[in-house]
Amino acid sequence: MKKFIWLMILTLPYFGVSQNSLSIELLGVKSSMGNINVAVYNGSKGFLKFEDVFKVERIAATEVATHFKISNLPSGEYAVAIFHDENANDKLDTNWLGMPKESIAFSNAKIKAFGPPSYKECAFDLNRDLDIKMEFN
Repeated sequence: MKKFIWLMILTLPYFGVSQNSLSIELLGVKSSMGNINVAVYNGSKGFLKFEDVFKVERIAATEVATHFKISNLPSGEYAVAIFHDENANDKLDTNWLGMPKESIAFSNAKIKAFGPPSYKECAFDLNRDLDIKMEFN
């Protein structure tokens, strides 16, 4: 009986946290060159800063539309930022003003005239498997 109780205590965390998947259809991909880099954030602190990314994915680009799935996300609030790293240098290339030279996309929002959207503008709740569409600006 003691073994059963310990087994229940040790496995409880695995059953208490539901894991969800996020399927993304990314439209407006200009070429199949390079990669699509995806950053998933779970809070406004550090939004769009690489050090505070919750989960990172890199997918080979597919011209016109790229489809991918991010698995094992606990229920909660998230925001997604994506860029097309056409030259595969693992960074978002910008011009001298700091404006992106590579395509970017955000969940639920578009880039503004003077900068990126806020976390709250991009945020969505994930409490089940979810399919979303995103489009490059």
